[in-house]
Amino acid sequence: MGTADSASTPATAGLDTAPSIEPRPNGPFRVSNVANLLNARGEVLPTKAAYSLCRCGHSSTKPFCDGTHKTLPFDSSKLTDGSLNRREVYHHGRLTVFDNRGICSHSAHCTDELPAVFRLRQEPWIECSGADQTTVMAQVRRCPSGALSYSLDGVEYRDWQGPPRIFVRKNGPYEVSGGIVLKIGEPEWGEGASSEHYTLCRCGRSKNKPFCDGSHWDGFEDGQ
Repeated sequence: MGTADSASTPATAGLDTAPSIEPRPNGPFRVSNVANLLNARGEVLPTKAAYSLCRCGHSSTKPFCDGTHKTLPFDSSKLTDGSLNRREVYHHGRLTVFDNRGICSHSAHCTDELPAVFRLRQEPWIECSGADQTTVMAQVRRCPSGALSYSLDGVEYRDWQGPPRIFVRKNGPYEVSGGIVLKIGEPEWGEGASSEHYTLCRCGRSKNKPFCDGSHWDGFEDGQ
């Protein structure tokens, strides 16, 4: 087969078309090539090839940025001391569940939907024997932040399959899935964290920026 000449080369050749999110210093999330942006009702919002999402929590056009961060003392620095950033391991038979409290967004899917396994104010807080392994694995896959993952027979499952998507949780974070590249340095990821799905702060209060740490529960309202 011959080499293609310049006339047959697509106009987009050499351009980065991978879905990505870039946290701008003290500014918004700059999103590229992600058309699947959904509000809390599951409606797809109109977007361009590149757009900016608010992360100071004060934009009047949420989830989009309107530049309000420029008038605020918004600080995008990571302020956590990292003491919770460690992976805990819970075994039962063939199943192992991993948990990192340091990257949890406190969506409460696990504790609300499967309290026999994910037990508030009890030790150990994860009791894998509280339900059959299929149920436990399905619940772990509901974790939007990647704090939870599991292994079966020694094979770890951390990333899930799906198209690139950003879901704007009502009064909560951006739930990102589908392998959208987050343009941050390697040390910023939590221990055992998935880069395929994760949650990003949009209330401006998280100490683990750019990731959500559940601070939105302290009264953040987005008007959705």
